[in-house]
Amino acid sequence: MPDITISITDTEKKALDYVMVDISEWTDNAVTNRARIAKDEIISLLVAHCNANSVAIATGEDAQVTQAYTLDVVKTAVQQNADAEAELAEKE
Repeated sequence: MPDITISITDTEKKALDYVMVDISEWTDNAVTNRARIAKDEIISLLVAHCNANSVAIATGEDAQVTQAYTLDVVKTAVQQNADAEAELAEKE
């Protein structure tokens, strides 16, 4: 499991202390919830793709997310950006 660390300035910490009780808990919740939303989107796209193409869907959410990448149903944000840049370069 990846361990993600962020750095903020002393002033940013003071500002956050004003609006939240526990900065680490808040950031953990924000990242975890965003990951959950992305996972649900990926699985929805995978199910639609598999149904449209008569492909067996993997069992379990971890396997389904992996299958979505394997079948090129989804790409990482880095790859999406690279594809968009390449497409723009072709138009020039």
